[in-house]
Amino acid sequence: RTFARWLGMKRSEIVGTLYRELFTDASCDSLPMIDGLGRFMRSPTVLMALDGREGSRQVAVQQIFIREDWRTYSAFFAESASLSSQTVPDKISHFMRIVENAPLGILAIDETAHITFCNSAFCAFLNETQHKVIGKALLTYIDERYHDVVSDHLQEYTATQPQTGKMFEAALMGEESRSVLFYIGALERPSLNDPSGVTGVPLVLYVIDVTQNRRLEEQLTQSQKMQAIGQLAGSIAHDFNNLLTAMIGYCDLLLGRYSPADQSFTDVMQIKQNANRASHLVRQLLAFSRKQTLQPKVLDITDIVSELSALLQRLLGVKIDLRITYGRDLRLVRVDPIQLEQVIINISVNARDAMPDGGALTIKTYAYKTIKSVLTEGDIMPPGQYTVVEMQDTGIGIKAKDLPYIFDPFYSTKQKGAGTGLGLATVYGIVKQTGGFIKVSSIKDKGTTFSVFFPAYEGHEQPERTTYDFSVSRTLSRDLTGTGTILLVEDEEAVRLFSARALRNKGYTVVDVEDGEAALTYLQAHLNDPIDLLITDVMMPKMDGPTLMKEVRKTHPDLKVIFVSGYTQDKFRQDLGQGAHLQFLSKPFDIKELAEKVKGVLGMKNFS
Repeated sequence: RTFARWLGMKRSEIVGTLYRELFTDASCDSLPMIDGLGRFMRSPTVLMALDGREGSRQVAVQQIFIREDWRTYSAFFAESASLSSQTVPDKISHFMRIVENAPLGILAIDETAHITFCNSAFCAFLNETQHKVIGKALLTYIDERYHDVVSDHLQEYTATQPQTGKMFEAALMGEESRSVLFYIGALERPSLNDPSGVTGVPLVLYVIDVTQNRRLEEQLTQSQKMQAIGQLAGSIAHDFNNLLTAMIGYCDLLLGRYSPADQSFTDVMQIKQNANRASHLVRQLLAFSRKQTLQPKVLDITDIVSELSALLQRLLGVKIDLRITYGRDLRLVRVDPIQLEQVIINISVNARDAMPDGGALTIKTYAYKTIKSVLTEGDIMPPGQYTVVEMQDTGIGIKAKDLPYIFDPFYSTKQKGAGTGLGLATVYGIVKQTGGFIKVSSIKDKGTTFSVFFPAYEGHEQPERTTYDFSVSRTLSRDLTGTGTILLVEDEEAVRLFSARALRNKGYTVVDVEDGEAALTYLQAHLNDPIDLLITDVMMPKMDGPTLMKEVRKTHPDLKVIFVSGYTQDKFRQDLGQGAHLQFLSKPFDIKELAEKVKGVLGMKNFS
C-alpha cells in the first residue's frame, strides 16, 4: 500500500509488473544479485531511484532471498530515503535487527487477514519458517476455539480505528498450544485521497507468549483447590473417626453380653468388621489431606522394599516381571513404615493396571545429593541428602494433558468404575506429610517413572527415644484391669460415654467432662483429689487438648497425658513443650486398645 502510494499508482496496476520497470536503469544496476544457493540470504541495503508517475523518488531497499524446493523467492523491504544516503541504509538495517530480535512476535496482516510479514519470534512460536508462514491466513495458526474471537476483534478494530491499540487473548496452534496476548495496531491510517485503492486497513499485531503465566495461575488455583479439599477431607475424616469410635466401642460392649455361639454375637461382629473397613477409607482421606497420625521410625528403606517384594510379586501377577535394584551407601530415613509400604503398593498397583498385556516394573533405591533447590511437582526440594525409591514401569504412560492432575483426589485416568482416584492422592499426601518429595515423568507407550525422595536422617543411626511416642503401647498380659483416677475430656458425647463406661468396667475411677474449661473447673474444685491420668481429645471447641495440657501442668506438673484424636495436626506437635509426658491413641479404637494404652501408661516407671 505504501509502495503504491510512492509510485502514485493503484496496487492492481503494480501487481504483475517486473520490478526493474519500477526503478531507473542506473538504480537496478546497483542492486546486488545473489545466486540463491543459500537457504536464506539477505542483500546489503542500497539506495535506489523509484520511477513514479510524479517523478523519481529515492528509496532504501533490502532484498531477501529464500531458497526452497529448487525455487528462489525474494522479498523487498523499502523505506523512503528522506535522510542522507549514508544514514538510511544503516537506519533500515538497525530497524530490521530490532524487529527480528524482539522477544515478542510481530506480524503484519493485510485487509483479508493474511500474513504479509512476521519476525523470527512469531515463527518460533509456531516452529515454522518465515517463508511458510507469510501468505497464510492468520486463522490457520489460531486455535479454532478462538476463531470467532480473533475475527471479531480484527473487524471491530478495522471498523472503528481507535486511537489506541486493542488487546485480547487467544491461543496459537503449533507443535503445542500457546496462550498469547494479541495487541492490534494499524500500520497507517487510510487517506481519502489515497490512490492505492485499498478498501481495508493493513494491521500489525504484537504477540506476547503468556503460556507460562497461565500455567502458574492454574497451579496456584489447583493448589488452593487442593488445600480446600484437604481441609474439608480432614474435617470429615475427623468427624467420621468419632462416629466409628463410638460404633466400634459399643459393639465391644454388646459382644461382652453374648457368647460366640449366639446369633446376635455374629450380627454385632459383622457391624464391627464393617466399621473397621470404614476406618481404612477414612485413613485414605486423612492421607491425602496430610492429617493422618504417623508413627515415624528410623529405618533402612532397603529392608522395607525387600520385605515387600514377595507381596508385590503376588499383586503384580505372572505377566509382570518385578526387578529390584538396591543402591549402596543409603542413608537412613525417618518415616512411618506402614505408610511407606502403602506408597510403594499404590504405585505398584497403578503400574500393573498400566500394563494389561504384561511388562516390567523396576524398583530402584539410591542415594541422591543436591547442592541447589530442585523443582518437583510444584514443590521446591531444598538442598541436602536424600534416599530415593524409584519405580519405573513399561506401561502405556500418562497423557500429557492428564499429568498435571494425577495427584488430585478423585481424578482417575482409568476406565469408569476401575478406580476411585484416591490412590495417587494418598501417595502424595503421605509423602508430603513425611517431609518428602515426589517427581513423575511419563512417555506415551513407553512407561512412567515415579521418584520418591525422603530426607536423610541426620540423627544417630540407632533411633533415639523421642519425647512424643505416637506408638500404641501394648502389654502381653491378658489382664487389662487396673486402678487409678482418670480425668476424661471428650466433646463427642458418644465417644465420651463409651470410653468412660469401658474404663470403669476395667476398675478405674473415671471423671468425664465435655470440654477443656469443664476439666479446669473440676481440677480447681478438687485440688487435693489425686488424678493419675488425663485423657483428652486434641480438637475441641473453646479449648483444645494442647492448651488444656499447658494449663493443667501449672497445678499438676507430673500428670501423665494421653491424647486422643482422629488426626494429629502439625501445629499440635509444634506447640507441645519439650519434656511433655504424653502418649497418643488414634481414633477409631476399641475397648482392648483403650485398656491396653491406659494400663501401659499407668504402669510406666519412667514415663519421660
